[in-house]
Amino acid sequence: MRSMELGTPDGMRAELNSLVLAGQKTATTGLLEDYAKETEGLEYPDERLALLDDQGQSIAVIEITGVEVKPFSEVTWEHARAEGEGDASLEEWRAGHRRYWNRMGTPVEDDTPVVCLAFRLVEA
Repeated sequence: MRSMELGTPDGMRAELNSLVLAGQKTATTGLLEDYAKETEGLEYPDERLALLDDQGQSIAVIEITGVEVKPFSEVTWEHARAEGEGDASLEEWRAGHRRYWNRMGTPVEDDTPVVCLAFRLVEA
């Protein structure tokens, strides 16, 4: 079983994981470029993944329910809201994600390809 690590291990991952465990977070977005860097294939519908904590321990199992690759500017409000992070609008979600990826050293433009994953919690 492959695994998923949300965010970064500086408190952010614990916060995002808690949103998944509470049923509030049912989606996430990543950079397509990161898949190439990690030489990893995209997730696929019905694939189950171990959700990892900061120590690399599995805390839950999620099942992928949807995968879409699209330009950053085409991410929908429905998807952004499903990320469950409390953004009040698509513009707020975009600004927050741009800040995050800028901090990670990968500025994001409107045409930057992103991977939109939808999932459900299977086991905590």
